[in-house]
Amino acid sequence: MRRQITKAVQDGSKISRSAASAAPIWAQPFICAKCRRAGAPIPVSKSVVNHYARPFLTTRRVPQQASPAAESSRSSNTAVPQTHYDFFPQTFPRGPPPASPFTPDLKQLRKEFLQLQSKAHPDLAPANQKRQAEALSSRVNEAYKVLQDPLKRAQYLLLQAGIDVEDESAKLSGGELLMEVMEAREAVDEVEKEEDLGGVRRENDGRIEQSVGVLEQAFARGDLNAAAQEAIRLRYWVNIGESIQGWEKGSGGGAVHH
Repeated sequence: MRRQITKAVQDGSKISRSAASAAPIWAQPFICAKCRRAGAPIPVSKSVVNHYARPFLTTRRVPQQASPAAESSRSSNTAVPQTHYDFFPQTFPRGPPPASPFTPDLKQLRKEFLQLQSKAHPDLAPANQKRQAEALSSRVNEAYKVLQDPLKRAQYLLLQAGIDVEDESAKLSGGELLMEVMEAREAVDEVEKEEDLGGVRRENDGRIEQSVGVLEQAFARGDLNAAAQEAIRLRYWVNIGESIQGWEKGSGGGAVHH
């Protein structure tokens, strides 16, 4: 029993000395030289022992992930649409022709346009971003205006390839085609009553539909020369359609641009 008590006292002395040596100088009590030589236990405050005896812990910092809204904002700021097609990824998931059909799903295009406008409207932008929002909204409107119209869409695609068919010098070649255009124009001028425009309008709508079909095939196979010629032809049919729309009794159709 005495040996156990002696051992416990010695162990306590070792712990006290260890804690004292671990503690800073200001936390160690003054012990005279005689007591040190005698090997007396060094009294150490319990709070000091607890403070300096506890292990050093580290906390692993887990990197915070950006919220989906922040990621979306960052991507929208960096991924600036380069073409009209880039504004409507749902309607044109594969991009412009020939990867996608020349004629899109117009209902889907309209739906995506309205969704985009509701998010990009300048009134929703902060005051310091109004100008950028107005520029973006203008681009969205222009993109939709072009892509929902077959003639403008064809002209845009050709212009992206360096072919300008909007120029007034871009005219049809071939006497047969020119004769067809002149006859269509005369048919509008000869209409006497507004109710007689129905047949003329249906005939011209058929020309437009046929021309769009030719463009569909030309862009699908990447034949830009054929697409350019058909886009010029379509421009004539669209102009005649506008003259039918602007028909007035006694003056014939509206102005037609050749």
